[in-house]
Amino acid sequence: MPDIGIKELAFVGYAVNDIAESRVFYRETLGLKEGMVFEHEGEVGWVEFTIPGGQTIAITKASEQWQPSAHGGGVCLEVADLDAAVSALEAAGAKFALPIQDYPVCRLALVSDPSGNTIALHQKKANHPECSH
Repeated sequence: MPDIGIKELAFVGYAVNDIAESRVFYRETLGLKEGMVFEHEGEVGWVEFTIPGGQTIAITKASEQWQPSAHGGGVCLEVADLDAAVSALEAAGAKFALPIQDYPVCRLALVSDPSGNTIALHQKKANHPECSH
């Protein structure tokens, strides 16, 4: 395996159809802290959101090269209480691509942003390998 010098995850990016609508979703519905905002010719084209732990999710205006997709890669956010997170998002009007699924060492659900991209909400169970010491 080659060592190409990877140091860390820089960011996870999503193409979106409507920056303003998606900005509200990530900031207000998901409750993420807005970070850097980049404009080009007076129009917002890139917005970053900080995840606790120091990671970043960025949204950018969709282009021919990068389109929103429910079938592409995605970010998975660890939550303290999956049931409470899903309930809060449903109350805020969020749509789910996949309801809560129960697996041997975790549970997860997929929430859709306004452009149809999916974000996984994940909760490790006590028997998860990262939880046992």
